[in-house]
Amino acid sequence: MSFYRTAVFGAKGLSEYTRSGFESAAKRFNQADTEVDLTGTHVMITGANSGIGKITALECAKRQAHVYMVCRDETRGKEAQEEIIQKSNNRNVDLHICDLSQPKEVLKFARNFVQSKKPLNILCNNAGCMANERQLVDNEYEVNFATNTLGTYILTSNFIPILMNNQPARVFTTSSGGMFMCRLDPDDLNSTKMSSFNGDLVYAQNKRQQVVMMERFAQRYPSIFFASWHPGWVDTPAVRTSMPSFYSKMQNRLRTPEQGADTLVWLCCLKDIANRFANGEFFQDRTVVSKHLPLAWTKSSVEDDERLMNNLEEICKKYSQ
Repeated sequence: MSFYRTAVFGAKGLSEYTRSGFESAAKRFNQADTEVDLTGTHVMITGANSGIGKITALECAKRQAHVYMVCRDETRGKEAQEEIIQKSNNRNVDLHICDLSQPKEVLKFARNFVQSKKPLNILCNNAGCMANERQLVDNEYEVNFATNTLGTYILTSNFIPILMNNQPARVFTTSSGGMFMCRLDPDDLNSTKMSSFNGDLVYAQNKRQQVVMMERFAQRYPSIFFASWHPGWVDTPAVRTSMPSFYSKMQNRLRTPEQGADTLVWLCCLKDIANRFANGEFFQDRTVVSKHLPLAWTKSSVEDDERLMNNLEEICKKYSQ
């Protein structure tokens, strides 16, 4: 099965996730979908100082949205903020400093933002981590899980009330094609069952967890539109540093950050999204696609999906005390 998934995923990636795959898909795009005025729309984007997050922040600012940039590094965040303000001629671009790998910091940031009474219409969970060696946060949680899964859960769950009060509201989480390679494991959150640590597989599991999270949130809070999405294979700083071998082989075929961010920008702009698509879907190149490879046996049970959510909730309760 592993060989089958690898072969099918590789063929799918080369035909769909590359720059040529985007160019082919773009022929059917309706450009009017993104020719909108987002004045009055408040958009939060994590990981907004580079790559896909930065492009999304810029495009939303160009459309006159009020943008909240959430970045880990203050220096790089300020540089990106100033650039976005200059290029968009929109001063409603706020910078917030928060390290998504630190659960206590994420919880504090989310609570402070809610207490500030600032409006929020769209949350883009875009920040991610791919550490190739095992690292623990708070001497307890593996750093990829802490960033990609736990940080996303803490932010999203704490913003549910403010999103419900600022309708229409939507939440988008940047996933990865790597999630096609694995089935959800709702219990081994620290990846301790691995004989040897493999950052690629841990990252893929995190991305599967994110997809399941969006599905379960969509069922629990149907008045908010939730979706996960895949940007394709994109030339970003994260790919260059975390996947040097992949980057070396594929650099001439990778999508530009603008191409990678296109679907997220489209999701933020689309006015009638809740009427056009079912809640909790998975998007790629402006269309709904399957969350599983054919005959790959990666679909999890409802019980496993709920156990993941319950396990995350229990972790959050500990940090809330």
